[in-house]
Amino acid sequence: MKCEKINYSFEIFPPKKGIMIDTIYETIEKLVDLKPQFISVTYGAGGSIRNNKTVELASFIKNKENMEAITHLTCINSTCEEIDIILEDLKKEKIDKILALRGDRNPEFEDKKDFSYAVDLVNYIKEKGDFKIYGGCYPEGHLECDTYEEDIIHLKEKVDAGVGELISQLFFDNNVYYKFLDDTMKKNINVPIHAGIMPVTNLKSILRMTVMCGASIPRPLMKLLAKYQYNEGDLRKAGIEYSIKQIEELNENGVDNIHLYVMNNADIAKEILK
Repeated sequence: MKCEKINYSFEIFPPKKGIMIDTIYETIEKLVDLKPQFISVTYGAGGSIRNNKTVELASFIKNKENMEAITHLTCINSTCEEIDIILEDLKKEKIDKILALRGDRNPEFEDKKDFSYAVDLVNYIKEKGDFKIYGGCYPEGHLECDTYEEDIIHLKEKVDAGVGELISQLFFDNNVYYKFLDDTMKKNINVPIHAGIMPVTNLKSILRMTVMCGASIPRPLMKLLAKYQYNEGDLRKAGIEYSIKQIEELNENGVDNIHLYVMNNADIAKEILK
């Protein structure tokens, strides 16, 4: 059943080391003008709290732009003491929404022993303050889970622990997402799930992302990538159109929460919403 309104949200990331944080403020202002539900900010590279600009950007979104902000928080490379510091910083900045994630393993950083899974972080946050906790989910299953079914079980554990809403990893096949919604309902996972859409604008980037997260590339998109692989401008146009068609079909089938991975490019978000 078609939804009357689509609720959009956007994800941005802190600038890489050596790049001034001011460079992203203009992007944020453009995204705020599009009136999303919220803007989420990914966690600093490597999980280091010393050079982490996540809280600073989230504070700008919340306190300067008067827009809801969600901070990503990963735990695999953090101790309880480090998480405590970040939670206190969030409280000071009046940021009360956290996307609790385990985080990707990084060979340059040694895993800490305080948290093994995202559910451990969820339980810890619940003890430390009145935060609204979001969680990540994988329509095609997490790569490190032995089976798709096992991943759904772990997702249920996170929701039972206190996750109030979910944001999905990117996907390019809507049928995969519909099946995922059915499977989560069967497990009584009854929280809003935001559909994660990443516009394809660069061949190398999208291939790298699909390898990292395990998202499959359906045949129509594969043909598009093959056709425009040597023409970045045409690939960008075709990739955005593919995302628009994805969103339109999701809307026709009752999906009303769309989370756009805009890769710090507000113009892409603007084109899609227009």
